[in-house]
Amino acid sequence: MRDWPWYGYVVVALIIFGFFYFIHYKPTNNELKSVREERIKVEKEVEMLKQKKEELDQIEQEIKIMNVQLKSLEAIIPQEEEIDVILRRIQQLAHDSRIDIIQFIPKPLINKEFFSEKPISMELTGNYHNIAIFFSKISNFSRLFTMENFSIKALRDQTSALTVRTNSTAKTYVFHEEAAQEEEKTGEVK
Repeated sequence: MRDWPWYGYVVVALIIFGFFYFIHYKPTNNELKSVREERIKVEKEVEMLKQKKEELDQIEQEIKIMNVQLKSLEAIIPQEEEIDVILRRIQQLAHDSRIDIIQFIPKPLINKEFFSEKPISMELTGNYHNIAIFFSKISNFSRLFTMENFSIKALRDQTSALTVRTNSTAKTYVFHEEAAQEEEKTGEVK
């Protein structure tokens, strides 16, 4: 090998370099490329998962807010009848307003699409200002009430505490969660 000309050494070096290139470098380089591609793919997937997590966190926050809103709305329109609670509350409001409840007649539920109306026929006596105070207090009641068929008449035998008689129908409402859920499901199917 000492007698070789310089280009012989170059040829041997090229052969060694070729073996190194084809046996070690090229497979390692291909493996490195596949690892890089895999890393890029994983990084994209991680980024996508981070975005999904952010969206999930936002949705969970919205659900918490909606649950708080639902609780406050359930106080206004509950999911079940609470006539005994309403009667006690109206009696307390009437007592506080210094009026008398002559009649309190709950009527059957009137079903609507997502809720039911619960009419309550009421007859009250008291003086005009105290009855106005009573209706003002009902308007501030946590439950949703509407007053219909309101009439007011002067009493024949008036005193300082009793001057008028009112007849009215108070309506409160009961929410039907099942009907709302069925509507959501049919809306999703369409």
